[in-house]
Amino acid sequence: MNKRAYLYLCITSLFWGGNSVAGKLAVGHVSPMVLTTFRWVVALLIILALMTPQVKRDWPVIRKHWLQLLLYGVFGFTAFNALLYTALGFTSAINAVIEQAGIPMLIFVFNFLLFRIQASIAQIIGFTVTLVGVLITAAHGEFSALAELEFNFGDALMLVACIVYAAYTVSLRWKPNLHWQSFIAAPALGALLSAIPLLFWELSRDAAIFPDATGWAIVFYAGIFPSLLSQVLYVRGVEMIGANRAGLFINAIPVFGTLLSVLLIGETIYAFHFVALLLVLGGIAIAEWGRPKEKKV
Repeated sequence: MNKRAYLYLCITSLFWGGNSVAGKLAVGHVSPMVLTTFRWVVALLIILALMTPQVKRDWPVIRKHWLQLLLYGVFGFTAFNALLYTALGFTSAINAVIEQAGIPMLIFVFNFLLFRIQASIAQIIGFTVTLVGVLITAAHGEFSALAELEFNFGDALMLVACIVYAAYTVSLRWKPNLHWQSFIAAPALGALLSAIPLLFWELSRDAAIFPDATGWAIVFYAGIFPSLLSQVLYVRGVEMIGANRAGLFINAIPVFGTLLSVLLIGETIYAFHFVALLLVLGGIAIAEWGRPKEKKV
């Protein structure tokens, strides 16, 4: 089970890292809220095409927990990205990457406050090592660059975004017992419903850009991989090894995103990229080696 969970969470981080590259490529081809909305349209069309029989079988459970499932989509799927996109209008991408790296620690804190689940010393050390890897990535190997960072309203929004996603992760403890296809369907609908007002807000500002050919390719990528497959795999990973352990894999996202930027859009690769990747993966390995005895969080 551990090996499958690691595989699921690594693939999740890879796809979410690819989402960062897609966001870079989207500039001028599709605007953020159009992308946010259309990606969930794509995801829901796939769900309707492939998962309707399972959803019908689980309908009594879905109907009983409909509000909880929709809220998973509102907060876990849409709110985080909306806050991230808005924050990036005020703060730097470096700040956003660093602040997202705090999500695993917030998960530790929430689990302790709500359930008295303690993180082990090894998990704290592992988190710290992964954080150093993220800092190396964000600072492009020059730690002196971190001293020049300024914090503003965008950073406050990023803090809210991190709290939202950490709370979503911990709340998966209470998710109803559903087949994974049914579980992803209802939150996806919640994600779309909550994205539509954001689309109208963008339209009201004359800031909407509807996709061209490149934009549609990005929409389909985002709808299939970061939106649908990654959410399924992340939920399964949390279900299998618990929120504390699964949350650490979030810190692999900026490293994978950087490596994909090198491969897909021709950015230059440096030695610090490999150092950062080794630190992130090494930190996860340390945390797993010294994890508490409980199998589930």
